[in-house]
Amino acid sequence: MNKPLIGVTGDDTKLPLAWWFIRWALWRCGAVAYRLTPTRCAIPDGLDGIIISGGDDIDQRLYMPDAPDTAPINRERDRFEMMALEHSLAKDLPILGICRGAQLFNIVLGGTLYTDLREHRHITSNKRMLIPRKTLNVDTKSSLFKILGSEHCHINSLHHQAIHKLGEGLQISGRDADNIIQAVEAPDHRCRLGVQWHPEYLPFQGRQLHIFKHLVASAVQ
Repeated sequence: MNKPLIGVTGDDTKLPLAWWFIRWALWRCGAVAYRLTPTRCAIPDGLDGIIISGGDDIDQRLYMPDAPDTAPINRERDRFEMMALEHSLAKDLPILGICRGAQLFNIVLGGTLYTDLREHRHITSNKRMLIPRKTLNVDTKSSLFKILGSEHCHINSLHHQAIHKLGEGLQISGRDADNIIQAVEAPDHRCRLGVQWHPEYLPFQGRQLHIFKHLVASAVQ
């Protein structure tokens, strides 16, 4: 039996740290990773699922038409990943959005973001860190609860934006101590999940690997 092929989007950086970690996680789960970037944007016909990875902020004008006309951090990546998401939605592929990827998935479905979380943080720090210092509170009725097998777990945090208004068909499956959305999912689909943290940077936490296992298992259904 052929291993499922999972696309992994990202930037055209020469040191793609997230790609290497996600590729390793997928390999551990029995899948083959296929790197997709703005200059490597041809999506193979045999793709079985897709991960939209983390990275730079998203252009505010994609969800706030009246936002200041300033140059986005990476407009080419925004366009490319929106195309990849629309393709994956049309093909009914399993989707995992990580941090920026979760935010962009929400935007493609008509949602919006908080552009700066500092004023919304009262209990937890807004400092970015790879180590898991924040607590995730999981909705026990969600698919994420079944995936993680726990109502609470520790997560890392590299973002200063987050989902505000939910996109169509999404529901909240996890929040942090400040009630900021940390995970969303489409309850009627086998795997359409967005997580605000970076499970790929927590490779030795079994619960975090289960997120990739769920994607891979959904890709072969």
